[in-house]
Amino acid sequence: MGETDGEEIEDLPPSAKLVFKVLEYDGPLTQKQIVEESMLSARTVRYALERLEEIGIVDEDIYFADARQSLYRLQEPVAADGSGVEECAKKDACCAE
Repeated sequence: MGETDGEEIEDLPPSAKLVFKVLEYDGPLTQKQIVEESMLSARTVRYALERLEEIGIVDEDIYFADARQSLYRLQEPVAADGSGVEECAKKDACCAE
C-alpha cells in the first residue's frame, strides 16, 4: 500500500476503517468472523468490504472450509520492483552489509 492508499483509507467511513484494522490484526477472515470480531452488523461489514475492495486494499478468496463463504485478506504491499515489501526489506538488509 502506497501513500495514495493512506489517503484513501482516511476518506473511508469509520466502519470500513474498523474492518481494515480487524483484518490487519486477525486476518484473513470470513465475513461472519469479521462481524463477530468487529461487533458490526452483517450489512455494515458487507458495505465496508465493498469499499475496501473498490480501492484495492482487500482481496476476496475462496474459503475452502466452506465454499459458500469468502475469505477476506489485506493485499500485500508491493515494492517498486514488483517484489513484496518483506522481500525488499530482506534485500536491503543484505545489501547494507
